[in-house]
Amino acid sequence: MDEYEAARIQREIEQHLGLEPGQLRFEFRQLDGVMRLDLITVNPRHQQSFLLRYETGHDEVECLRKMLDYVRHLRDTESPFTLQWRARGDKELHTSYFRAHNAYEALDKLYFGRDLNTITVFSVVLNPSS
Repeated sequence: MDEYEAARIQREIEQHLGLEPGQLRFEFRQLDGVMRLDLITVNPRHQQSFLLRYETGHDEVECLRKMLDYVRHLRDTESPFTLQWRARGDKELHTSYFRAHNAYEALDKLYFGRDLNTITVFSVVLNPSS
């Protein structure tokens, strides 16, 4: 794997999304002989993490190239959703924004990596596209 190329693509993804390095996590894992990249966003205000998207490929660089292509064309392929939710034991209602093909996919991104009982969703709204 070309580590320099991987780091360069990661920086380009961060810049394209307008996020700081601490607000994105690139998590790679091998699944059935295929590399999978989960791109996770971390909200700096409440420190909750959510799935932005996952990609698969032969290696890390291929996954990153697919992810870069996705973020470059994000607005062209998915609809904007607003979700209002509260974490168990928390009094504050939070609002998060997702791009997804449908409401189920937006909820999957919200719940990614966590027990369904840890978050209560109050609303899922499809926003008008601009």
